[in-house]
Amino acid sequence: MKRFFNSLFGRIVLALAAGALLGAVLPDVALRAMKTFNVLFAQLLKFMVPLLILGLVTPAIAGVGKGAGKMLLAVMAVSYLSTVAAGFFAYGACGALMPLYIHQGLFEAARNSKEFLPFIDLKIPPVCDVLTALALSFMTGVGIIFTGADLLKRAADEFGAIVKIAIMRVVIPGLPLYIMTMISEMTASGRLAAAAGVMFKVIGTGWGLTIAFLVILYAVAGAMARRNPFLCLWNMMPAYLTGLSIASSSAVIPVTLGCCERNGISRNVRDFVVPLCANVHMPGSAIKLLASTFSISLIYGFDMPLAKVANFICMLAVAAVAAPGVMGGVLMASVGFVDSILGFTPEQTALMMTFYLALDGYGPAANVTGDGAVALAMDAFWGEGKV
Repeated sequence: MKRFFNSLFGRIVLALAAGALLGAVLPDVALRAMKTFNVLFAQLLKFMVPLLILGLVTPAIAGVGKGAGKMLLAVMAVSYLSTVAAGFFAYGACGALMPLYIHQGLFEAARNSKEFLPFIDLKIPPVCDVLTALALSFMTGVGIIFTGADLLKRAADEFGAIVKIAIMRVVIPGLPLYIMTMISEMTASGRLAAAAGVMFKVIGTGWGLTIAFLVILYAVAGAMARRNPFLCLWNMMPAYLTGLSIASSSAVIPVTLGCCERNGISRNVRDFVVPLCANVHMPGSAIKLLASTFSISLIYGFDMPLAKVANFICMLAVAAVAAPGVMGGVLMASVGFVDSILGFTPEQTALMMTFYLALDGYGPAANVTGDGAVALAMDAFWGEGKV
């Protein structure tokens, strides 16, 4: 029990319960104080997101190096395309399924007349917008690779370490409080029951879609490697269950390597592909994020057109290289895109984060299992005796 409540998932569960209780019993002045924290933390998130991209994406790109040759380019391309395909798969599936059981404008129908204004509405402008940060990170990271700028690489690494400390010591511990204040306001305004019902539907949809995408991924990889895809997928079950329990792609690398060995993947391939994919291959997280954002568009009654979503998915797949460095990394890397590209309000972003974090493990579980499919495909070309 102690381990459960020390985890981010456990603290999110506690925050949901506390928010529901406090929203029902606290006076309006206390709810306004909680709203003030919510608004200030939302501003801190906006401020931190470009710094996270600058501090984590830049050294991640620079650390790839230019000596690994064709297999490096192939793994990077396949990982990116897989993450993008997962996002479009989730968008299409959610568009077909979610309107059947999540009703548009659900929150507006449940809302009562209560509104809570913060005591202080402080603005903390970010140093640059998210797309600028992403472009600058890419340019700097690639430039470091080709110029060998060791001093600049060391500076990027040290700045990334500072950003990680800020995220791990300030933002991640503050997320449960942020969610608690949002849930309290939803309780007081009569929207919690609607949100709770939607949350379980979103989790079920996202989980089912990750499993379906893994089947597709292994069918393609199995055909390329001429191996039974279902047997290969079954052999990855230990990695899936480990990822589900500890919600981290990087921490599951040893288990994933063992599962790939059971699938007969050459050592030179699995030792190269699995650690690299743990940093760049995020299909499960992409599906979970698209399911969460699509559900928000439904319950608030606005559209998410394909053009905006395509932009969002392509940017997310690039920013995902920052994910393994931080707990909830894909979520943190994508918050700025949710705001700048999809146009979510702070309230909508907070609710999306709640849906995303309510059962965090199934995204990383799909990520690490998908890494085995990439390794299987690469083994068809670079396995021992084939190069």
